[in-house]
Amino acid sequence: MTNNKKMQFATRAIHAGSNDDPSGALTAPIHMTSTFAFDSVEQGAARFAGEEQGHFYTRISNPTQQLLEERMADLEGTEAALATASGMGAITATLWTLLSAGDHIIVDKTLYGCTFAFSEHGLQRFNVAVSYVDLEDAAALKDAMQENTRAVYFETPANPNMRVVDIEQISTISHQYNPDIKVIVDSTYCTPVIQRPTELGADIVIHSATKYLGGHGDLIAGAICGDLETITNIRVVGLKDMTGAAISPFNAFLVLRGLKTLELRVERHCQSAMDIATRLNADKRVTQVSYPGLPTDRYHELAKRQMNGFGGMIAFELNGDIDTAIKFMNNLKMIKRAVSLGDAETLCQHPASMTHSSYTPEERAKHGISETLIRLSVGLEATDDIYADIEQALATA
Repeated sequence: MTNNKKMQFATRAIHAGSNDDPSGALTAPIHMTSTFAFDSVEQGAARFAGEEQGHFYTRISNPTQQLLEERMADLEGTEAALATASGMGAITATLWTLLSAGDHIIVDKTLYGCTFAFSEHGLQRFNVAVSYVDLEDAAALKDAMQENTRAVYFETPANPNMRVVDIEQISTISHQYNPDIKVIVDSTYCTPVIQRPTELGADIVIHSATKYLGGHGDLIAGAICGDLETITNIRVVGLKDMTGAAISPFNAFLVLRGLKTLELRVERHCQSAMDIATRLNADKRVTQVSYPGLPTDRYHELAKRQMNGFGGMIAFELNGDIDTAIKFMNNLKMIKRAVSLGDAETLCQHPASMTHSSYTPEERAKHGISETLIRLSVGLEATDDIYADIEQALATA
């Protein structure tokens, strides 16, 4: 079907994109092929030159991947999208395309651990200057701008401490300084159900499709959404030549399957997270709960303006020290100690020893990641059962 923006999100998550399989299969088939044959040398040459639409090698594109990309672009409201082998594949393919030696990028002070490692130990090795800036501070962003600034990158909400950044403000400041600066938002925590950054002025949206988009903890994938020219450039440079982070057709199929129930799942994740955050916030054994849905959360008003819900992620700290946090985690029974998020199962992790262990303790303190911080991905189980497990682990910790 052709994309129809008049249809609502849940409908487009099922129908957007062109499934033109001649068999009439209701579910688009998986095109498990590495290469594609040409009718003639001339056709092959035209496809390689970009003069004719069509596929020639699955590292660059594939019909199953194409349908996923059309659907993601539709849901994010962008001209185009690119699916990759992982969220880090999406991040690195994008930044290796947009940045060159001598360029400068501004990133928020709080980042997913592997993104921080890439910026700190990857980009800077190749003479790309990186400035870590508290993007809650508009003046700090303005002061950090340089003539060679090419991109501003941030997550919102941020992994793992749930900081919320004002997408519209950052985009406005960046584009006023230089319209060519690319504002890049990792919107993994939200999905397009909750937040569509390009509607607020951002240029590129990145997702780890491993998380909510897939939704079942059984795949690794990423997605990049933006204007056609930029996405095409990332496809032929960052994906094809720089990283080779090609998504497998089977994983593209699984993400497409996940998108069909995305809105339903995200609504349940949000409802359950609000319930759990409220209970944690009332527990005297918990010293701080970071969840933008709580009226007392410092980001509540901003989150209401730029998000259609508050997500399924919670960060909290216990009344104690790092040993208390570790004991709490080790005493969980139903809730799994695991580092992903957005699955049907509730998952809990300790960033300082897991996802953000690539930071030194000093770097974690500087970037707002406490040694006792606990990150909870609220799943689809009954909330009474989720909190019962939290309650017994709190009692023993």
